[in-house]
Amino acid sequence: MEPATVLRAWLAGSVAAAAALLLAVWLIGAVSHPSGLVSVRHPPLAPGTPADVVRILGRNALVLALHAMACVAGFIAGSSLPLQAPQRAGLMRTIHERGGRIAIAIVVGATTFSLSAQAYVLGTSLARVAGTVHAPPGLLLLGLIPHALTELTALFLPLAAWVIASRRGEWDKLLAATVVTVAIAIPVLVLTALWEVYVAPHVLHVLLG
Repeated sequence: MEPATVLRAWLAGSVAAAAALLLAVWLIGAVSHPSGLVSVRHPPLAPGTPADVVRILGRNALVLALHAMACVAGFIAGSSLPLQAPQRAGLMRTIHERGGRIAIAIVVGATTFSLSAQAYVLGTSLARVAGTVHAPPGLLLLGLIPHALTELTALFLPLAAWVIASRRGEWDKLLAATVVTVAIAIPVLVLTALWEVYVAPHVLHVLLG
């Protein structure tokens, strides 16, 4: 398969996941009844400093690392464990033979839990911010979409590659996919962090008045 075709598939999958998460955030934010106010003196509500850029990059680097580790775990479970199965017996042999399926179940479960938790936390945070600035959650999210959608797409690239490779049984390609997706994601995350700190506050100022 051509590299461009593979990259498009990865990108489509990660964009779909990012859009689904943002939709869930908006729905939760729209129905939540926030209590308390939040500070409007920090990004993305107000311009920040290089320290804010570093903080955002650190947070996103941790998420990207977790997603990359899922890819590596899939590579080990799907390509290495079956090769060791003939040397095992009983339960251990079954585990080695079905390493790919077990890896899929674990990663799908962990990812579903993680996305659900993220959607709830981000949705309730959106509601609190919207209540603080007296704006509809949808309008506030609209001002965040330029960097939020791009940032989430970059973070989900390794998982998109994992899902596509596992469905095709191409476990041996996951290690290379991890390297490529992380290499693509890092500069994108740097740009989105800069946007969130220095550009998004001005976009929100125009939208919210």
